[in-house]
Amino acid sequence: MAATDHLRDCTTDELEGRVRAARLTVFGLRFQHAGGELENTAGLKSAKRELARTLTVARERGIDPEKIR
Repeated sequence: MAATDHLRDCTTDELEGRVRAARLTVFGLRFQHAGGELENTAGLKSAKRELARTLTVARERGIDPEKIR
């Protein structure tokens, strides 16, 4: 089972919600990292990858990821 299979099973609304949540997570982790508060820096990398996966599935469906805020 590929890493994006669970994302492909989501509805469009769920996928947009996941994109929003992933963007907020990456933002928060980047903010913590810049402030020197982030202890697990590997979490930032995995959060970025999860965001990329959700954006990939959104683009496959023809959803404009720039309009998802």
